[in-house]
Amino acid sequence: MGEPGFLVTGDRAGGRSWCLRRVGMSTGWLLLEDGREVTVGRGFGVTYQLVSKICPLMISRNHCVLKQNPEGQWTITDNKSLNGVWLNRQRLEPLRVYSIHKGDYIQLGVPLENKENAEYEYEVTEEDWETIYPCLSPKNDQMIEKNKGLRTKRKFSLDEFEGPGAEGPSDLKSKINKVSCESGQSVKSQGKGEVASTPSENLNPKLAALEPSKKTTGAPIYPGFPKVTEAQQKASNSSASQSSLQLFKVTMSRILKLKIQMQEKQEAVKNVKKQTQKGNSKKIVKMEQELQDLQSQLCAEQAQQQARVEQLEKTFQEEEQHLQDLEIVQGEEDLKEQLAQALQEHRVLMEELNRSKKDFEAIIQAKNKELEQTKVGLCVLQEEKEKMQAQKEEVLSHMNDVLENELQCIICSEYFIEAVTLNCAHSFCSYCISEWMKRKIECPICRKNIESKTYSLVLDNCINKMVDNLSSEVKERRIVLIRERKAKRLS
Repeated sequence: MGEPGFLVTGDRAGGRSWCLRRVGMSTGWLLLEDGREVTVGRGFGVTYQLVSKICPLMISRNHCVLKQNPEGQWTITDNKSLNGVWLNRQRLEPLRVYSIHKGDYIQLGVPLENKENAEYEYEVTEEDWETIYPCLSPKNDQMIEKNKGLRTKRKFSLDEFEGPGAEGPSDLKSKINKVSCESGQSVKSQGKGEVASTPSENLNPKLAALEPSKKTTGAPIYPGFPKVTEAQQKASNSSASQSSLQLFKVTMSRILKLKIQMQEKQEAVKNVKKQTQKGNSKKIVKMEQELQDLQSQLCAEQAQQQARVEQLEKTFQEEEQHLQDLEIVQGEEDLKEQLAQALQEHRVLMEELNRSKKDFEAIIQAKNKELEQTKVGLCVLQEEKEKMQAQKEEVLSHMNDVLENELQCIICSEYFIEAVTLNCAHSFCSYCISEWMKRKIECPICRKNIESKTYSLVLDNCINKMVDNLSSEVKERRIVLIRERKAKRLS
């Protein structure tokens, strides 16, 4: 897992910070820095650039904005994105500010086909900085600087290899290569007596390998350095150019080492001058002459090497520009292909939706027919119910007429209670006819003498069943009347 592109500040380390934790992942978290506006999208001018690998157009260029209000509360705004911003499963209205709190669920875009969740889903949380830092997503500007650093090669110049003493009168000393420290030590060991007669014997083997060979041509040939040909200058392979740059870098490092050795040789010469004074002045002059020759040789070598480096840098720049152009063209082609694929998927989806729409319309029509048939059936049932109700009312009305006209006692005007039939075939309540006979022993209707009384159980049962279908008031009045007559009879 790559490290984020920003540093841990001293005041933030050890504290707590707000962030958008990516659901189900330990990378790609978005830091919410206090006092700073955070923009998210796939464009280049945003804080965090999100480029979907599955559907590149899922995230808009400037998808949403997160910032703090004057009270310090974090808010989120949908910046007219194509696929929307969702807060706790509810889509936000564009350009409207919504407050977010710890634990809220934020979704950017919509789930693709056959997927339950969207690609970018976050949870608002506040965590320790040590927990957040390894999981943070790099910012867009830091990614751009990182890419520039990877693409831009390092330019090697002679200024990188010159020591601090490369200015002023000692400029000649700073431009020469070094001589072996062993030669300087051997000079010291000879004391005041003598100096090495052959300076070439005291030179470092690396320096000896750099001496020009003028046997075949007038121009010096340096076997220690590879010669740059026209084919290498025109090569389009960037890896080969980088390897050549590495080789030149090693060569320049050698020159730097030789320069250090030459400085040590100069120190040895100075020491020999002090020791030998006037006796070995010729050897000292000869050694200084050899040092000057070495200096001139190294200066020429450095100039030639610098020219080669500049030429190779120019070739590498051309190759890098060519590669960038190829990357742009390839990226455009890939984007076109992805767009074509997305359009094809959109067409297929629209066709499926149209087919589903037709199927649903057919189903709706069938349901409408069934509903109409059901309504007709309900109307028929309602009519039959009304007819039945009318018939029932008619039967009840007829029954009430029968009860009132035929089953009522003429004395108390109530339905028969313990009906009694006289010898003249007229019926009365048992209690009522008994009270009547105390005054007269003749039928209240036909005025015939009462000779016998017969209890009619059929009338009692019929009246009780008919009263059960009447209202509760009639039932209660009949019950109260029966109780009162029983009480009077007992008394």
